[in-house]
Amino acid sequence: MALSYKTRRRLSLAFLFFGLPAYIALAWWIMSLFERPSLWVELAIYTVLGVIWAFPLKAVFKGVGQADPDARPDD
Repeated sequence: MALSYKTRRRLSLAFLFFGLPAYIALAWWIMSLFERPSLWVELAIYTVLGVIWAFPLKAVFKGVGQADPDARPDD
């Protein structure tokens, strides 16, 4: 079942305001459990973690910045 435009927009806002900060805090906490790696390794880990969160949520964010396709045109 495809999500409506309104649902995708609300979910994307919820993910950005609540999910992404929680993901950042979780990644930061997990990294703090281990001994600090070299600067380049740490940069690579944070870069991968910074990109990988978007792939599962691609369907939610797709087309949210566009106009509502279900809206009636105003005359």
